[in-house]
Amino acid sequence: MTDAPLKQTPLFDRHVALGAKTADFGGWDMPIEYEGVVAEHLAVRSAVGLFDVSHMGKVRIHGPGAARFLNSVLANDLDRVSAGQAQYSMLCNDAGGVIDDLIVYRWSDDEVFMIPNAANASTVVAVLQAAAPPGVTVDDHHLDHGIIAVQGPRSAELIGAMGLPADHDYMTMVSAQFAGEPVIVCRTGYTGEHGYELVAPVGTLGDLWDELLREGATMGVVAAGLGARDTLRTEMGYPLHGQDISPTITPVEAMIAWAVGWDKPAFAGREALVGQRAAGPTRRLRGLVSLERGIPRPHMAVRRPSADSAAPLSGDPIGEVTSGTFSPTLKQDIGLALLDVSVSVGDEVVVDVRGRASRFRVTKPPFVEPSTRATPAE
Repeated sequence: MTDAPLKQTPLFDRHVALGAKTADFGGWDMPIEYEGVVAEHLAVRSAVGLFDVSHMGKVRIHGPGAARFLNSVLANDLDRVSAGQAQYSMLCNDAGGVIDDLIVYRWSDDEVFMIPNAANASTVVAVLQAAAPPGVTVDDHHLDHGIIAVQGPRSAELIGAMGLPADHDYMTMVSAQFAGEPVIVCRTGYTGEHGYELVAPVGTLGDLWDELLREGATMGVVAAGLGARDTLRTEMGYPLHGQDISPTITPVEAMIAWAVGWDKPAFAGREALVGQRAAGPTRRLRGLVSLERGIPRPHMAVRRPSADSAAPLSGDPIGEVTSGTFSPTLKQDIGLALLDVSVSVGDEVVVDVRGRASRFRVTKPPFVEPSTRATPAE
């Protein structure tokens, strides 16, 4: 029995032509880097970068009361936003763990668009289809549309040069056209910079990508891979599903309880989350900044500093790393870790980096202040 072949986005040949290194990401053969992660990261922080994120899911929920139905399932309160606005939310399981985190785009009471993570898209669709009441339809458009993220302090300039609307507020979206085809221009992104995500039919995506590169040539635009997307989101402390949040890690533990509609009467996992919030979690997601060289990686054990210099990794673990990388902005190693609640911001801890005790300071993300701050919480 052979593994299923990796899926490819409509832009795959263009990535290959640009010299991209690709790898499996959620079952998709995706560009990880072109010229290098650090160069692409710094270009996004200083100018503008293009990311192909077409592997992300695209789901349309429509019919009478579509928004009301979705609000009864997802964790955040969709009634906090109105038509034309987007919201960060989560689909949780009965234990309060996160099946997926996603962005919801509310067009009207009866029309909602949603972008879940690539690997979880089919699961999210199945859960919603099983729960949908008569008259509400959940359509999977995963392969019908692509998404290009345009991120960086010059992104508005580039979007405007394309003849697309660029002056709408963060977490809003506008319908537009490119080459006579519909494009949704979303003021969203996962880098912390001013940015947009363009949702377009797959037949239009290649021309859209090419034109963005042409128009952005004098603005410092670069094609950026998922490697830079990971370093950028880690600098902001944004959680990655499967690492910092998961079916066994709750929003309360991950410090994103602000994305839970606590006053709603019902949503998946509500009872467990309300109970955990009242009792207090036993672990919390915290930031780690290196005091010496050593990149923290997922599942590395975190301990308190040992008084025994001959055994710096003695003692029981007080948590584990969930994400870690070298920060191109800080030129330091940083990470996220689920730590016992007895650990406070400002404490020093040690991470078992391949058998070596590496010292870190516990902090509260974000690790950097981007040129134009935009967080999912806003």
